[in-house]
Amino acid sequence: MDEALLRSLTPRVLAVLVRRGADFAAAEDAVQDALVEAVRVWSADPPKDPKGWLVTVAWRRFLDAARADTARRRREDRADEEPDPGPVPSADDTLWLYFLCAHPSLTPSSAVALTLRAVGGLTTRQIAQAYLVPEATMAQRISRAKRTVSGVRFDRPGDVATVLRVLYLVFNEGYSGDVDLAAEAIRLTRQLAAVIDHPEVAGLLALMLLHHARRDARTAPDGSLVPLAEQDRSRWDTRSIAEGIGILQTALARDRLGEFQAQAAIAALHADALTAAETDWVQIVEWYDELVGLTDSPVARLNRAVAVGEADGPRAGLAALADLDPALPRYTAVAAYLHERAGDLAEAARLYTEAAFRAPNLAERDHLTRQAARLHTAGHG
Repeated sequence: MDEALLRSLTPRVLAVLVRRGADFAAAEDAVQDALVEAVRVWSADPPKDPKGWLVTVAWRRFLDAARADTARRRREDRADEEPDPGPVPSADDTLWLYFLCAHPSLTPSSAVALTLRAVGGLTTRQIAQAYLVPEATMAQRISRAKRTVSGVRFDRPGDVATVLRVLYLVFNEGYSGDVDLAAEAIRLTRQLAAVIDHPEVAGLLALMLLHHARRDARTAPDGSLVPLAEQDRSRWDTRSIAEGIGILQTALARDRLGEFQAQAAIAALHADALTAAETDWVQIVEWYDELVGLTDSPVARLNRAVAVGEADGPRAGLAALADLDPALPRYTAVAAYLHERAGDLAEAARLYTEAAFRAPNLAERDHLTRQAARLHTAGHG
């Protein structure tokens, strides 16, 4: 059984049913039934046209469910004649499904869950494991999301930026359970790039590839975090870096700069440096200026302060940091790093300790605690 094939066909089959008039929730249930049936019979008798087979079976399951529901008799009457599956413009339908799953009426967490289920073809169990929540909780979240988008019709192009933010949320979840969400996000973004010609889609794909290329070097054998400057760059995936830079260069040549292209350009400059000391921090600051101009994001301003500290010295970095809200996530960790660079070791140790208490996860907490302990030891040495 080719699981990858089934997952790639899921959004296309679902989109066909919805286009034919099935509401989203009923169509998604019918597609899941068809996938279960495919797992049961394809090993012994694989179809010549897998997509056509799934469409036919899913549509019949939908009709069976419609006939069994007297409250939906009117829809059953409209659907009495089963249309020939025939050729379907799957690219357009898949793209439409991306927009539907990133509908603005959904919360970000619901949009991510629905995208993974409907477009990614993951099971509720797999999504629940990836988000470390009970399967019943995730099932409820997905069910509510399906009900929310049922009946939604687009009379104008969807918001590409919303779709990209949902995919980036998926990517940043990383890895948990038996689903590698970073790899899944790259797969879905590749799929999106194949059906929509937009420089920001390419920018996001490039950004994902460049970040993912450093994945193996981000943790030590004991599971502890390894900062970018200390990573073994021989462990970076040069093939992914080359692909990401190539995609980015093509996107930038179109002169329609967006936030994901700017972030990818920063990642590319890090990837280009053979050693941390060779990093072109001046150019990185320039790209952060572009990113701040595009988004006015406090996170971008925080990262810009780090880059300024590297390009113009830690005191300049601290001056840039002074304009930001100290309640910003990771603000204290950045302040600690810049104070250490400036030689204020006691203040840096205090700030590292404070940052550890505020850390969003155990790995960061452990890393920051070790930084504080290292400076305390140095201070008493």
